[in-house]
Amino acid sequence: MKLVFVLFDSLNRHALSPYNSSAIPTPAFERLAKKSVTFNNHYVGSMPCMPARRDIMTGRLNFLHRAWGPLEPFDNAFPEILRRKNVYTHLITDHYHYFEDGGTGFHGRYNSWEFIRGQEKDKWRGIVSPDIERLKKEYHPLVFDGRTDMNANLPYVLSREVIKQEEDFPLVKCFNSAFDFLKANASADNWMLQLECFDPHEPFFSPEKYKDRAASDYEGPVLDWLPYGRADLSGPESRELRENYTALVKMCDDYLGRLLDYFDENNLWEDTALIVSTDHGLLLGEHEYWGKNRPPFYDEVSHIPLFVHDPRAQQYAGQRREALTQTTDIMPTILDLFDADIPTEVQGHSLIPLLHKDIALRDACIYGQFGGAINVTDGRYTYFRYQTDSSVTLYNYTLMPMHMRTFFEPIELREATLREPFNFTMELPVLKVPVLVQAKANMLSRYPLLEADTVLYDLADDPEQKKALHDADTETRMAALMVAEMQAHDAPPEAFRRMGLGENH
Repeated sequence: MKLVFVLFDSLNRHALSPYNSSAIPTPAFERLAKKSVTFNNHYVGSMPCMPARRDIMTGRLNFLHRAWGPLEPFDNAFPEILRRKNVYTHLITDHYHYFEDGGTGFHGRYNSWEFIRGQEKDKWRGIVSPDIERLKKEYHPLVFDGRTDMNANLPYVLSREVIKQEEDFPLVKCFNSAFDFLKANASADNWMLQLECFDPHEPFFSPEKYKDRAASDYEGPVLDWLPYGRADLSGPESRELRENYTALVKMCDDYLGRLLDYFDENNLWEDTALIVSTDHGLLLGEHEYWGKNRPPFYDEVSHIPLFVHDPRAQQYAGQRREALTQTTDIMPTILDLFDADIPTEVQGHSLIPLLHKDIALRDACIYGQFGGAINVTDGRYTYFRYQTDSSVTLYNYTLMPMHMRTFFEPIELREATLREPFNFTMELPVLKVPVLVQAKANMLSRYPLLEADTVLYDLADDPEQKKALHDADTETRMAALMVAEMQAHDAPPEAFRRMGLGENH
């Protein structure tokens, strides 16, 4: 078996024409749908970027136990499992978060990897004294406001200065590296290529040819970075951001099409599996919000695309499946493709049986972000439940005390205790580290939630989630499904208490 796994970032399901006839024209995704099984009810798990990747790599949720962080010593990662079966794994990525403190351990699980530089805040260019005043004039304040701290956007505007031609763009370099790998290993078997592209995540920067200038009447400085939350944007600013996202989706579609051409020209459909998905979506003004994390996890963020081609099940190409699936299913699916054993702690399900028949895998799935709402769907309803007791202390459970870009601070670690193992930590006790408001890297303080209203939606009658449903019986049933999923993932006691879901779980 051979596998190409393509993972985009922030690829909105409703922006793709196979899912939405009024969406952006995406002919390559339409071609992919004809060659694959398309999953209609695929959802996120842990949010955002690296928590999602830990779900994908381990087959279980992590947002109930810790915030953004590294792979843990007790995590069974699929590349390492495949390596033990003599399956070669290669990672090509421009997702720079793998190479920060909070991405420790991920890329090292692959046999080999390539890191393409220059995306988003990748600290790539060493400019000691950048012309801050010039840059402030050339970029909208949402893109660059003059800040130079470690979380500022300065690295992006410095990288943008040298990305001039199409071949300079990280996405193009990622796909070209993938073609190099495929050519170099044309006669080999038992390998997996993970091709991972940060696009169409913000900043929405693409070659000019993908942009429809007539779709935007904006005339100000460069505006390709969206706010997170509510924003007082003018009409031209909103249209510019949406058009820049559209252009980037078109670019993703174009290069996916080139990969499909390679499959056609080299007859890879006969012996090579292909999985294409994303980690999450984002809001582009829907529900009066932009971005992700801070607003509720509406379907624009949580309901994501998934396409799976298995050369052994080509007779089902072009079909769709309604079964409820989520990102944790990617890991067991990959292991199943290579006939590898799936670890007992994995909560995801292999999707290979679904390629043959649309069968139910689960009653519900939960998804969310550490410290935010816990959300549940059964495919018909979505239920966002926020905390009812703000006095409950949250804890990070970890053996790798790192935040996104820093180590845990001494004030956090001084309060740490050792906690008995969870059912997925290989009998290892873990650090129980309290979440402190005064900690500089506390993302809950830096990015406070914008709403905290528990709410139920009926996707059948209200697919755009515009009108809350008041149905006590359905809410009780959805809460019970949430509890069952939390129990299956051995959620800590405080996760239940803060949500008003009982004491003794």
